[in-house]
Amino acid sequence: MTGRTAVPEVIWARPERAGRGPRAAYSRADIAAVAVRIADADGLDAVSMRHVATELGCGTMSLYNYVPRKEDLYELMVDAISGEHEPWEPTGDWRADMLRVAHQTRALMHRHPWLPRLMSPVYGFSPNALRYLEHCLVCLDPLDASYGTKMELIAMLNGVVTTYVGNELATAERTRSLPWSAEQEQAMRIAYLGSRIATGAYPRMAAAFAQDAGPIDLEAVFERALGRVLDAFEPKG
Repeated sequence: MTGRTAVPEVIWARPERAGRGPRAAYSRADIAAVAVRIADADGLDAVSMRHVATELGCGTMSLYNYVPRKEDLYELMVDAISGEHEPWEPTGDWRADMLRVAHQTRALMHRHPWLPRLMSPVYGFSPNALRYLEHCLVCLDPLDASYGTKMELIAMLNGVVTTYVGNELATAERTRSLPWSAEQEQAMRIAYLGSRIATGAYPRMAAAFAQDAGPIDLEAVFERALGRVLDAFEPKG
């Protein structure tokens, strides 16, 4: 296809539009905005070069002059959402600031439910992603650790948020597809689980449920997961 190359290429190192001819009619921001709008409305699977080209009002082959691969289109989308991170003046409390980053990321993923599917380290060096990483490192200035360790902290925190939100979104999607309510299903499953535990075949599970029968506070679980990641990076002594 037009614009494809046989060697690795970073889209940010390319000109906005490849090839000769008239001046570029669209910016990368224009293309990303259309793709994000499609994904927000109809899901990631609805995003295609043809669909984006149609929404822009150009031919599919013309779009390849701007975006050589669909993977590059995804990278433009992730970069656009990375730009929605709102930096602030760090407080000097690196834990509090990184918790704020984590909550902001979670909110972004709920605004754009397709985003967890595209989270990848290879998209971490786009213009907006670099600004996000720099802000995180500024927040981590008070932490006595190497930059490699700080980058690991950022990656681990993002991993926890991505996994947690991915589960939240999958659960919500499944619930929407059921002919009964989530509460009805939960009651049925708890009753079944209780009948299994009552057989005596699972003594440790029985002890666990006797100790804490629930319900599970999922917000508290999220906070504890974030806190445990940050605990691992607290300077010892």
